[in-house]
Amino acid sequence: MLNISELKILKPGEKGTGILVENDGFINPLDNRNKRIVTELQKLETAQFIIEEPLIVFVVLQKYGVENRNGRIYPEKILRREADNYQTIIKEMRALGESDHPENSIISVKSTSHNITKMWWENHTLVGEMEILMSPGFIKYGIISCNGDMVANLLRKKIMIGVSSRGVGSLEEEHGKHIVQDDFELICWDIVTAPSTPGSWMFRDRANAKPFMEQKSNKNNLLIEKLNKFLI
Repeated sequence: MLNISELKILKPGEKGTGILVENDGFINPLDNRNKRIVTELQKLETAQFIIEEPLIVFVVLQKYGVENRNGRIYPEKILRREADNYQTIIKEMRALGESDHPENSIISVKSTSHNITKMWWENHTLVGEMEILMSPGFIKYGIISCNGDMVANLLRKKIMIGVSSRGVGSLEEEHGKHIVQDDFELICWDIVTAPSTPGSWMFRDRANAKPFMEQKSNKNNLLIEKLNKFLI
């Protein structure tokens, strides 16, 4: 087992053992499964300061076999193993994550913003459902007092939100690619602003998102060319 308390975050292109941070996913507030959430959040704009709980959003978490913008590739066997292990954490209601990536491998209670409630595979893409953890003040009156409140407010404004994995492990270079090794241990998924996996942006609906969810190339110019056709 790795001593995760002594590891540093590996920067893009670095090799060795350390904390691996990947900005791989997104939350789509206009996905059909999230329409109720957006409706509830928009009550804030009309002074109806009541939001139903739980606030659950559909998320795209991560992909295997895809070179991300940090230059790393997660093999299928390793990512599926860690996803299987994480199912136990989900069942125990402790699949917490933070808003923004901290500079360590410990999940801080005071910085938590969400809890993953379900997770499953769609082809090579890991997807799931995430509960945004809001305070009573935000639910009733729109007062922002915790990280979950801030995330919910961004969703209310239809801001693009990324979902990023945090884990520890080592990298080795194979045929010019940085491959995550078998000692990788998944910690959690955090909420960020800049996802790294190709196609991990918000789209108007799943039909538009599907070609990008299945895109295995790291040619980001394809996304840049097409992005404006699909963004909120």
